[in-house]
Amino acid sequence: MDEEDPKEYRWESGYEKTWEAVTEDTAGRIESSVTDMVLRSKRKRMLARQEAGVRLGIMRHVFIVLDMSSAMNEQDLKPTRHHCLVKILQEFVPEFHEQNPISQLGLIITHNKIAKKFTDLSNNPLKHLENLTKLLEVPCRGEPSLQNSLELAVSSLCHLPPHTSREVLILYAALTTCDPGEISQTIQKVHANNIRVSVVGLAAELHICKLLSSTTGGTFSVCLNDLHLRELVRDQLEPPPAAASMDHTLIKVGFPHQVTANAKPAMCMCHLDDFPSLSTRGYYCPQCNAKYCDLPAECRVCGLMLVTAPHLARSYRHLFPLKQFVEEEYSADLAPNCYGCFKLFDKDGFDKHVYRCSSCKQLFCVDCDIFLHDTVHTCPGCASNPHF
Repeated sequence: MDEEDPKEYRWESGYEKTWEAVTEDTAGRIESSVTDMVLRSKRKRMLARQEAGVRLGIMRHVFIVLDMSSAMNEQDLKPTRHHCLVKILQEFVPEFHEQNPISQLGLIITHNKIAKKFTDLSNNPLKHLENLTKLLEVPCRGEPSLQNSLELAVSSLCHLPPHTSREVLILYAALTTCDPGEISQTIQKVHANNIRVSVVGLAAELHICKLLSSTTGGTFSVCLNDLHLRELVRDQLEPPPAAASMDHTLIKVGFPHQVTANAKPAMCMCHLDDFPSLSTRGYYCPQCNAKYCDLPAECRVCGLMLVTAPHLARSYRHLFPLKQFVEEEYSADLAPNCYGCFKLFDKDGFDKHVYRCSSCKQLFCVDCDIFLHDTVHTCPGCASNPHF
């Protein structure tokens, strides 16, 4: 028993008794109370994430290392870890490119004690989604190799410009790693190349994974279920804080125009490795006149980053995010409804707390608060007022 609190044992004092916060409503249901706990937990993580980063690396190059060992055949995540994780990645990839339009994503798989690159770094989410569908047919067998995966990622990221963010996200299901050498030397090489490694475990906490993430400035976590795994993967959507060694430099960007009329048939540079075909529609690089069918893209001829104005606008919001709303207790003298969805507040029920914008002073419910900060990134009260 704890001397300071004789009513509970010492091992109980380290846990938050969330079940005591669940209360029944007038109809005897606890659904609103549980929903309130989930939304508050999500808002707390969102607030901590915004306060953590001062300068963010918005031009990201991320390799996802996927464990394809026999441990992925376990059925604790339905139907299997393999199918559950691929489904989560199929949701993550388009959302990543939507929120990070000038960033690039690649995929590395490890099984049978080896690691190989499944997709190269690319701005095109359709290419990754096609390969993720093929990944469902790849058998999960053997043991993974954490060292080989890191060496492969370092060889692809080390030559990138110093003003970009280099990241590796490891989705690890096994409890062992089969490495050909001393992995501590590889971890030091990763750290020396300013590569940030984050690990999401599907089974249990591993010392080597935690050491890897702490050494490189990444995050480490272990999922509880499929919903928690989805949230942990989605946490990687936000750009991480920029490293102190990251250079400050101007980036040359091209804004190509789509040419459809009076254009000569030409091959697209982004599909040369597949089945190239002649077409007239496409975007032409303003520097070397190379043709691309989709944007954003990095020119394979001159290396110029090709984007449109909306792509830069979506990246710009990471530098100046929407400020967090101030939480207040709801009272009868406040506005009766939410400014965003016009839902009536219920001071005796679910809406005991409201959220006020510090600029336009409008009130919002918790659902609108999370939706505006996660998706819209703009306050409708400030947007409709010409003085802001």
